[in-house]
Formats: sequence, C-alpha cells, structure tokens
Amino acid sequence: MRSIGEKPHAVFVPYPTQGHINPLLQLAELLHYRGFHITFVNTEINHERVLKSSGPNTVDHLPDFRFETIPDGLPPSATRDVPTLCESTSKNCLEPFRKLLDKLNDSDVPPVTCIFFDIPMSFSLTAAEEIGVPGVGVWTASVCGFMAYLQYPQLDDRGLTVAKGVNYLSEKYKHTPIDWVPGLKDIRLKDMINFDRLGDTRDFMVKFTYEQAKRCFNASAIVFNTFEALEHDVLEALKSQLPPIYNIGPLHLLCKNVIKDGSSLVDSNLWKQDEACIEWLDSKEPNSVIYVNFGSITVMSPESLAEFAWGLANSNQYFLWVIRPDLVGGDDTEALPPKFLTETKGRGLIVSWCSQEEVLNHSSVGGFLSHTGWNSTVESVCGGVPMICWPLFAEQRMNCRFACTAWGMGLEMETEVKREEVERLVRDILEGEKGSEMKKRALDWKRKAEEAISIGGSSFLDLEKLQKEVLFSNRK
Repeated sequence: MRSIGEKPHAVFVPYPTQGHINPLLQLAELLHYRGFHITFVNTEINHERVLKSSGPNTVDHLPDFRFETIPDGLPPSATRDVPTLCESTSKNCLEPFRKLLDKLNDSDVPPVTCIFFDIPMSFSLTAAEEIGVPGVGVWTASVCGFMAYLQYPQLDDRGLTVAKGVNYLSEKYKHTPIDWVPGLKDIRLKDMINFDRLGDTRDFMVKFTYEQAKRCFNASAIVFNTFEALEHDVLEALKSQLPPIYNIGPLHLLCKNVIKDGSSLVDSNLWKQDEACIEWLDSKEPNSVIYVNFGSITVMSPESLAEFAWGLANSNQYFLWVIRPDLVGGDDTEALPPKFLTETKGRGLIVSWCSQEEVLNHSSVGGFLSHTGWNSTVESVCGGVPMICWPLFAEQRMNCRFACTAWGMGLEMETEVKREEVERLVRDILEGEKGSEMKKRALDWKRKAEEAISIGGSSFLDLEKLQKEVLFSNRK
C-alpha cells in the first residue's frame, strides 16, 4: 500500500517515431513540473539517435526524469518502416517492458504509479493491468482521425472497404459521402483512414490500427492532444463510448504556459536541427515565406520531389524547405533537379531538420506546405499559419479535410504532384485574396488555442482533472 506522501512515478512509452515521441515527452514534462518522477522509455536504437543528434549528456542531468530503453525486436540493420515497426513492437516488446517495470520497482526510485502508453504500444496497457496501476492511453493523432479508425467494420459492412486503397478507386467512388459517422461532417470516402502507399502490408495496417484503437477502450483514461473548440463535435460523439477523455492540447503550447521558463528538459530530436534558418527568416518580410516540411516518416519519389522543386521555383516566392536525408525513396538520394538550386539562389533555403514550432511562429512565414500529420497541423494552428495540405497516409486525409472545411485554413492538394498546382497554391496562399482570408481564420484558431491552455481554459482544466481523477485516484 502506497503512502499519500510518496512521489508519484509515471512511465511513458511512445511509439518509436519523432511525431509520437514529441507529444508524449511534452506531457511527461508537464507532469514532472507538477511533482512526478518520470521514466521515459525509448527504443534502444532511438535512444542512440537522440544521443548522436543532441550529445551524450542530453538525457542524464535530472535525477527524477530518467530515460530507459527496451529493444524494438528488430536487428539494428533492419528497415524500420511503419508496418514492420508495428508488427515487431506488438509481438516483441511486452516481455522486455515487464522486466523494466520489475527493475524500476526494485530500485531506489519511487514505485511506478501509472503508465502512459502511446496507443500503438498497447502492450504497455497489458503490463499496467498486471501490476495494478492506471494505464492511460495517449492518442497523438487527431480525434477526427481516431473516430475514422473506428469505422473500419462499418465501411466493410457497407461495401466501402478502404483496405483496397483509395488511390485505386474511381473519382466518383472517392467522393462517396460518408454522412453516417457522428461528429464527422462533409466527409468523403477519400477522407477516411487509408494506407494506400503500403502495398502488401495495407491489410495488416488496417487491422492493426483498428485493434489498437479498440484496445484503448480498456484504458483508465485517454489523453488527446487537442482542445475542445477545435474538434468539439467529434469529441462529444466519442464521450459516451470511451473511458474518461482528457483534451490536454496543444501540448507544446500548454508546456510553455505551465512551465514558465519555457525550457525543455531534453532535446528529443532524432535529427540534428539547423539553427541558421531562423536568421535567414529574420531577413524576410512578414508573411513572405512558404515553409515546406513533410514530417519525419514521409517518403516520396524523385519525380515528386522534382515537381515540388519546380513548383516552388516557378512561384517566385521565398521558401524554407526541410529535406530529410531519407525523404526520397529508391537509390537516388540527390534527386533535386541540377538547375533548381541555381535558379532559386537567394529565394530558398534547404535544411535537413529544424525547430518547426519556432519556424511556424516566425512573422515571415505566411504558409505551410505540409503532409498534415497531426503535430504539424496543430503547430500550424498555434502559429496562425494557413496550410497547403498534401495528405498521404493514415489519418492525414481526415486532418486535411478538417483544415480545409471545418477550420477554413487549408487548401487541398492532389496526391499526384504537379508543378503547376504547387505554383498556383503557393501563390494563392501568399499573395491571393483566398490566402488572406485563410490567414484571418488561422489567427482566430491560434487565439482559441491560447485560450484553451490559459488558466481556466479547457485544456488547462483537463490537465488538473487528469491528475486528480486518474493519476491520484488509486493512491491510499
């Protein structure tokens, strides 16, 4: 039996990609600031990547915020694409995690009192149940995306299976209205969750994501990285189906508000950030730069990269473009057209990674060309920056649809990249009347996000409720 005065100990288990690590680390920092002992569990290979990008001492300076590792079940040389990782972690991580919990509870740190698990890592919930502590699911994507994941059986029952792949459907079929899902308005079949680009592993991912979403119905609570006003209708529709829901987002903004010095405890980047881009942005006029970043796991063909390049070049606008070392698939790792850099000299800056939050809050950035992953979408909302949406994977199409319709701050781009469309959309967002209207709406959403994380705001209050109702509820 635990003493009330004993320090609570929260263990965090993120899915091992950058877009999942960041929000769980932000939530961990919030609870650490509120007096929790934290253990943050990375996979062994990602832990090594953090040390390489941020320095060997980046994770060992706080006695009550510690990092531990478990293997992901794959050999170091294996390809860690999403389906492979999902299959391996679900089959191989439970036993190492059990051993880690035993080690923690036998050590000089406070006993584990709760486990926060990234929902694709639901083996952690099994371990929480075994040791009798709350298992809190953290959904790092959108709530509208979560609702869409839950529709797989109904889609099949209605003959609208997405397992076949939206890209293989006729235009007419893609636009079939999906008007029977509570909380989702003006949705088309093409906006539902899909894994078109995964080939033979598509069916596995459809089954895996649905099963993981359903598994969290057994969690003690679910944390969403969103705020009430942004996804109100779908949140209301889900409340009667799920365990207690806590909307504690945008997490990066709430961190800044609660942790007053605004500092991060640890750099969790898997790539080294380029610091020069902020100085470059400082030299540009307000709202004059299009920022281009397709996230941490998107892979594209050399042909698509070239179309983006010439679209940006032909727009005659300033651009800051993040091109990861592993962005381009195939053998051609230097796929930028030879004349592109010459023709855009002085107008463009290309970096391998950057502080996206800092970039999106820079006054010179007037638009964001994005894959509409949820972290990127939320950070764009918080920066008051309208988006050009190029969704490819999982719930990104749903995020795109909400950005373009419900929130009025996005322009949708076709999956097949054409330089003419890139040029037109970049001009529209930076120069056109449409872009000006979208900027106003984006700034309005920024204001609503800031209200949510302020004292007395919906997200601030939900953090208080989570701590009181779930994390301390089983302490005797």
